[in-house]
Amino acid sequence: MKKVAAVIAFGALAAVIYGASQQSEETPAESPVAVQQLPTGLTDDESNNIAIYRDISPSVVFVTNTQLRRNIFSLNATEVPQGSGTGFVWDESGLIVTNFHVVYRANRVTITTSSGNDYDAKLVGAAPEKDIALLQIEAPDEELQPIPLGDSDLLSVGRKVLAIGNPFALDTTLTVGVVSALGREIRSFRNRNIRNVIQTDAAINPGNSGGPLLNSMGELVGVNTAIYSPSGANAGIGFAIPVNTVKRIIPQLIEHGQLYRPRLGVETLNDSWARRFGVKGVPILSVIPGDPADKAGMIGVRTDSRNNIHLGDVIIAVDGEQVTDEDSLLSILEQHQPGDTLKITTIRDEEIFNYNVSLTAPDDD
Repeated sequence: MKKVAAVIAFGALAAVIYGASQQSEETPAESPVAVQQLPTGLTDDESNNIAIYRDISPSVVFVTNTQLRRNIFSLNATEVPQGSGTGFVWDESGLIVTNFHVVYRANRVTITTSSGNDYDAKLVGAAPEKDIALLQIEAPDEELQPIPLGDSDLLSVGRKVLAIGNPFALDTTLTVGVVSALGREIRSFRNRNIRNVIQTDAAINPGNSGGPLLNSMGELVGVNTAIYSPSGANAGIGFAIPVNTVKRIIPQLIEHGQLYRPRLGVETLNDSWARRFGVKGVPILSVIPGDPADKAGMIGVRTDSRNNIHLGDVIIAVDGEQVTDEDSLLSILEQHQPGDTLKITTIRDEEIFNYNVSLTAPDDD
């Protein structure tokens, strides 16, 4: 990999970008290149692109996944590069955000900063359901320049976005496009739906995974995660996990090492069983004694004297939001905290039931 040294002073340029972040999303940001010595004759858009690249590229890192492979003849284990991707500095403590699939099954993860220095990374936490992994490196302060955080809820179709990453191991590559659509759903590494995903036509190729998606003010609005292409190369449709989702996940990974989902206290039948029974929703297989669902009076599958199976409660809604399968139930629970009380709507024997259930922490007995 060609390592490009790019040491940028944060000072005046960063102050301009941070100041611009206070503007309304509907107000075009002034180009921060006013404080840079740039060629004359540039358009405002070109100046904006150059300024963002100059300021943000030092925050973008190269992630290398190394795995152990055993020689079938000598049985000796050696480290073999498995793949690479992109990440970026989250904060000054050395936290690095990337995609989970970039570091999956890694025996060793190496972070290469924009200055060309290599650091061994440790895994702080992972959320495979959202394709997010959080790493940490020990590096000098000058190597740890976090990206200003934006608000992905303020995006609209047509807004300019920029991606910086390492496609095909070509480090710190800039691509520019627009938000093509909002509210998309894609399947995660663990076959879970990731909701409210940003779709963009900014070129996102293999190696861009885990890199930042930025708005025209140089703020982080998403984490590039996947492309839709028959060939695997860019075909004009890329996806990014919204930064507001990432903001919610990172504290959980720091504290728990994984996605923190409060406990309802039920064992559910998987979706194939639901289809077999011809029901829409999530059938409860059993309730855990003493847990919230049990205290609320919910019941699971039971058998009669002839060993005929009868469904118990089938969850069809939570707080009025429709539940169609196990994934939608988990996605709703992930938005809540222990202590929250939810209205769980179920159907049992063609009768509708409503339960008020107070969620508990996952590790409660």
